[in-house]
Amino acid sequence: MITFFICVTILVTAYFVYGTFVEKQFGADSKRQTPAITKNDGVDFVPLSNGKIFLIQFLNIAGLGPIFGAIAGALWGPVAFIWIVVGCIFIGSVHDYFSGMLSIRHGGASIPEVVGKYLGVGVKNFMRVFAVGLLILVGVVFVKGPAAILHGITGVEVSYLVAGIFIYYLLATLIPIDKLIGKIYPAFGISLLIMAVGITITMVFGGFDVPELVPANIRNMHAEPGKFPIFPLLFITIACGAVSGFHSTQSPMMARCLPNEKDGKKIFFGAMITEGIVALIWAAIAMSFFGGVEELGVSLSEPGHNAAWAVNEICNSLLGKVGGFLALVGVVAAPITSGDTAFRSARLTIADSFNLSQEKIVQRFYITLPMFAIALLLTQIDFSVVWRYFGWANQTLSVFVLWTAAIYMKQTSGKFWFVAIPATFMTSVVSTYILIAPEGFELGKDLSYLLGISVALLFLSLFLFKVKTKEG
Repeated sequence: MITFFICVTILVTAYFVYGTFVEKQFGADSKRQTPAITKNDGVDFVPLSNGKIFLIQFLNIAGLGPIFGAIAGALWGPVAFIWIVVGCIFIGSVHDYFSGMLSIRHGGASIPEVVGKYLGVGVKNFMRVFAVGLLILVGVVFVKGPAAILHGITGVEVSYLVAGIFIYYLLATLIPIDKLIGKIYPAFGISLLIMAVGITITMVFGGFDVPELVPANIRNMHAEPGKFPIFPLLFITIACGAVSGFHSTQSPMMARCLPNEKDGKKIFFGAMITEGIVALIWAAIAMSFFGGVEELGVSLSEPGHNAAWAVNEICNSLLGKVGGFLALVGVVAAPITSGDTAFRSARLTIADSFNLSQEKIVQRFYITLPMFAIALLLTQIDFSVVWRYFGWANQTLSVFVLWTAAIYMKQTSGKFWFVAIPATFMTSVVSTYILIAPEGFELGKDLSYLLGISVALLFLSLFLFKVKTKEG
């Protein structure tokens, strides 16, 4: 339990210390007018209060990721704590801050438009397709996940629940952001916080033995360590809570609602730190609730036992019926409030790509309906397969955003290493993963490591060359 509290303390401290450093390097300016003010259209560009923006951003980026991902990541043992803390501070929070602030600096543009400005037209066109595909995939993932949990609570057929969630997603995609999303997110946020606080209190006072980060535990504790090496599998499994490219598709949506640049640290950096704490809570309880890391693996290996089952067991056992219900509302609300804004972000990305006006609802329908038709077809694919491809695509998107931020920093201030190093590391993660994974090329571990790290160094070299020629 000592390790858990040290990790939480480090994350909170990092918000004030490293968050201030990143903000200073970027040069946030309270006097510069934001797109929320200059482009206010009453639909997508709408000034909102910090409290609403924070809750919307937090719920958008949270989803099932810091819960399901942390439970799955707990199978590796306490090394998961290291990745959550280091990843969240030096990669995820930096990624989220820049994806929001760069959007603000570029008129509230969607992330493909921002990336394209710095990485070229070819990359921009690729990113347009890639980002929209990822967002639709996220919407599908965040339909089936909460539907499975609600089925466990209510017994209602999953197909009916999926239909109901899709109807809500359609409304949230079309209606002005302050009319639906801006009104219901605070309540969902309170439920999610009740869940996190409740789990923490019962974990602390319930005598749970959370593994500590002692030398004997700093190893791969997965039941099949040879098949699931820490690098790169852990870094793909725990995305939300450490770093997630999906967040970059959500931040521009809030960039269109932020009235003051100086509040970007609270919204973008702060929401990511909060998500990191949520991931720590779920990783810790997953490692201790079932009796240990090994016992967690045994429990999850049984038929019908998955992360959703684990959430159900933990909440109902620790918080009682009322607390368990409130906690599960939070767990269900989190993915739903990521799914709705995933589709909304996809609509905005497509509209930005083709310069389509979105002021009239019929104009939004033209984009929205084809997206939902594709999403409905994707719900027929096995969830585990969708999740694995989502994990890799998610982290790959973060690579593009981090390299974009590094180039921006070099062009504006010359101080770029605090972004370039995370960009290089994440390039090695996604390259190695696709080489070694069953859904990738299934190459041997040693060869995958060699090629993956070589690709990362190549990207760094190209970046430095570009920087050098830029200076000339």
